[in-house]
Amino acid sequence: MANDASTVFDLVILGGGSGGYAAALRGAQLGLDVALIEKNKLGGTCLHNGCIPTKALLHAGEVADQSRESEQFGVKTSFEGVDMAGVHKYKDEVIAGLYKGLQGLVASRKITYIEGEGRLSSPTSIDVNGQRVEGRHVLLATGSVPKTLPGLEIDGNRIISSDHALTLDRVPKSAIVLGGGVIGVEFASAWKSFGSEVTVIEGLKHLVPVEDENSSKLLERAFRKRGIKFNLGTFFQKAEYTQDGVKVTLADGKEFEAEVLLVAIGRGPVSQGLGYEENGVATDRGFVLVDEYMRTNVPTISAVGDLVPTLQLAHVGFAEGILVAERLAGLKTVPVDYDGVPRVTYCHPEVASVGLTEAKAKEVYGADKVVALKYNLAGNGKSKILKTAGEIKLVQVKDGAVVGVHMVGDRMGEQVGEAQLIYNWEALPAEVAQLIHAHPTQNEAMGEAHLALAGKPLHSHD
Repeated sequence: MANDASTVFDLVILGGGSGGYAAALRGAQLGLDVALIEKNKLGGTCLHNGCIPTKALLHAGEVADQSRESEQFGVKTSFEGVDMAGVHKYKDEVIAGLYKGLQGLVASRKITYIEGEGRLSSPTSIDVNGQRVEGRHVLLATGSVPKTLPGLEIDGNRIISSDHALTLDRVPKSAIVLGGGVIGVEFASAWKSFGSEVTVIEGLKHLVPVEDENSSKLLERAFRKRGIKFNLGTFFQKAEYTQDGVKVTLADGKEFEAEVLLVAIGRGPVSQGLGYEENGVATDRGFVLVDEYMRTNVPTISAVGDLVPTLQLAHVGFAEGILVAERLAGLKTVPVDYDGVPRVTYCHPEVASVGLTEAKAKEVYGADKVVALKYNLAGNGKSKILKTAGEIKLVQVKDGAVVGVHMVGDRMGEQVGEAQLIYNWEALPAEVAQLIHAHPTQNEAMGEAHLALAGKPLHSHD
């Protein structure tokens, strides 16, 4: 491309994060001539500033907790502290290995990779590095950045975003986390494991408020037990510097002080100044609007990932990018069922779900048509061994399919694979109950829950 200005690609992609690179890999696999443009590093937020580094921090925190608590398993260890330089070395090695592998994949598929800041210059072109890259179709995948509130300035020192938190060179003695969603509770969990005193501020009435209310309550109970403080149901008013930290004031006048304030109120789309609106692409609050096939109102332009108002999850970006590539290659495509997407919050304990909450199911099907069952992990042998508590909650349409699976407990994220099959294949409780689940595993709890819902409980009471 660099040597031939007349080259017209089948697909030009702006953004090399989860959605963009998935579309590039699948498109090239299907024979499309693809150009992929990324201003920072291939892999985007998920690989470098999101999913991967946060989970590395959380695992390091888990190791710290295990070393403190090992005597309950009859193993004597001593906990001498957290070496953040060592934690970052471990985290960065994980990222570097995945980054190298991804670079190799892109090169092996003969994708034209261009590093530079691109801008939409027409419905069929991106300008980057003083060149115009032409394509029969353009895919916008420019992702998202941490949001803040009016008047709340992120300084990267005392008032920080998740990007800053991932490279913090110390364990803060105390931290206020503004926002009790996925990002907020994951950092609260990791910092508590590292030894911080943590307070979470959430304006809505529960932590992880988009989850089933039962899951939120179980997480709140677990956080109380861990000593993670939280204040729910009152919104943030202001933040100001103290002599050695930050003071946060809420709308009801309550005040909280800590060494750092993490602003974790969500992520906003990266769309300003990129030529989208000038070229007729419809947006709303910065999000690019798309139909169920990820098509914008401009026939030659699609958009995916955090840039569009769907679930901000890397695996959603993968699915959306693949959908676009397959559609452009002429394959029959099926829109993403966003209710059927597995969702995991990797705090301690983990929160995992797929499908409808009980409240949503009642709204959709009617309160008298919905059945819910809770299976306590206390009845699961492997969970006992791991000393984790929690539940698996099933939501069923009466005499019909399971439409929601909601789980709280250590390692529950590893059980969400079967849960998504149950939801997406519209399984009946009796159909899952007849499957044999290995003993002793936590996965067995999924089978036991369905046995109970099917009316034949084994290791649980009628």
